Amino acid sequence: MNYVSAVVFALTLASTPVAFAATPMEGMDMKPAGQTKQAPKPVAAEVRKIYLDTGKVTLKHGAIDNLGMGAMTMTFAVKDKASLQHFKEGQAVWAVFDMVDGQPTVVDLRSK
Repeated sequence: MNYVSAVVFALTLASTPVAFAATPMEGMDMKPAGQTKQAPKPVAAEVRKIYLDTGKVTLKHGAIDNLGMGAMTMTFAVKDKASLQHFKEGQAVWAVFDMVDGQPTVVDLRSK
């Protein structure tokens, strides 16, 4: 009888971590830190150059948190290339950036 009790105790003890590991923790974001994605937010920017032929725009912009980019001046592809005709160089805008086909892209561009 002692041997059976010891085996049952050992099996119970061995299966306890599995039971706890399978239980999700309430309110915990279980994504790895590198895969946490922030929602795109409008970023203040200034149009520096418009390339209607290629559908790109050079913007002097603030920090783009969802892409992990600091403030800088950079050329971006624009998702709606036709919208570029409504803007001019030197214009203050709000730009929303996201990754499209692995490239940082302006997905929305609006006048300030």
